[in-house]
Amino acid sequence: MAAADRAVPGEKPVPRSRLAVALIELALAVGSFGIGTGEFAIMGLLPNVAQEFGVTTPEAGYAISAYALGVVVGAPIIAVLAAKLARQTLLLVLMAVFAIGNVVSALAPGFESFVLLRFLTGLPHGAYFGVAALVAASLVEPRKRTQAVARVMLGLTVATLLGTPVATWFGQILSWRVAFAAVGFLGALTVVLIWLFLPKDKVQEGASPIRELGAFKRKQVWFTLSIGAVGFGGLFSVFSYIASTATQVAQMPESAVPMMMALFGSGMIVGNLVGAWFADRNLIGTIAGTLAGSAVVMSVLSLTAENPYMLSICVFLVGSSVAIGPALQTRLMDVAADAQTLAAALNHSAFNIANALGAWLGGLAIASGYGFASTGWVGAILAVGGLVVLALSMASDQRSARAEMCKA
Repeated sequence: MAAADRAVPGEKPVPRSRLAVALIELALAVGSFGIGTGEFAIMGLLPNVAQEFGVTTPEAGYAISAYALGVVVGAPIIAVLAAKLARQTLLLVLMAVFAIGNVVSALAPGFESFVLLRFLTGLPHGAYFGVAALVAASLVEPRKRTQAVARVMLGLTVATLLGTPVATWFGQILSWRVAFAAVGFLGALTVVLIWLFLPKDKVQEGASPIRELGAFKRKQVWFTLSIGAVGFGGLFSVFSYIASTATQVAQMPESAVPMMMALFGSGMIVGNLVGAWFADRNLIGTIAGTLAGSAVVMSVLSLTAENPYMLSICVFLVGSSVAIGPALQTRLMDVAADAQTLAAALNHSAFNIANALGAWLGGLAIASGYGFASTGWVGAILAVGGLVVLALSMASDQRSARAEMCKA
């Protein structure tokens, strides 16, 4: 049975075999796996980077911030400037820049140049995921598009479970430079796979930077991005300090930290796939349910963090809240109209804002003397904040619908 390109407004169906669809999704997922590995591996290699460049570990953390800033800045700029590029061409260029950026990062002669290179390497991140999501959604019938997006993003979640630990292990044994070179290889492999399996497409009729910028005029785009930036921050509030929570609150040995990371990664994989299945049946319900469930789980985490077993269960469930990612990506497709590329890319800018916001607020709570378990309360508050934004979004939608009915 053939699938069809009909998920994105204005596109004509293009029949493809199941094998062709699977190969395209595989190519895109390899790219997301490489990006996920490159983004998270440095977190375990900061001491090695700091030692080689003669800086403190917190100073080495500037490289993480630089990459995140590159994601936030690069996503909208690239989406607008590349509006007239075919999607295959844009994906090839983005992954080529990512591959080169990681290889050159591995060769960085000094700390300042390394930080700059991490910023430049982060630029393609958001645009790649945005365009890849649009391509994936266009390969299947509309009622299955969130699951298609989730399969592409599966590479990112698998990276937290496999790619990051392996890259960190090799980086510690050999050199952090080897780890970045390996990520560069994954980027180059993705370029080859996309070139082989994703057919050359035509630029959408009427595509232009001005049309893409139209996304900023749509209230529902801003609402959806705000749900991700606020509500998803809870996950990062907990995840950023999970090692210390496990060792200092639950009194678990340091050797248990990798197990906690594996539980978190496993939760992300399950949440990504199961959440996408639910989202294709009830999109808004899945977003609301994920946020509400996250608020409950993170509250329980704060109350029971001293118990290693309860903490382990909560960490798995917190990881599963990544289910909101594909759902929000699909929601943006619904509300962006003809500014699909910019809206899809901005989703990942929002997630990186959530990363910074969650880690910052969690750190404030810890520094204020509330302890590492308090990150759960911070996460719960952020999840509730996401629910509030979702409620405002639905109310705005209803007002707009009533206004349209009155005009009719």
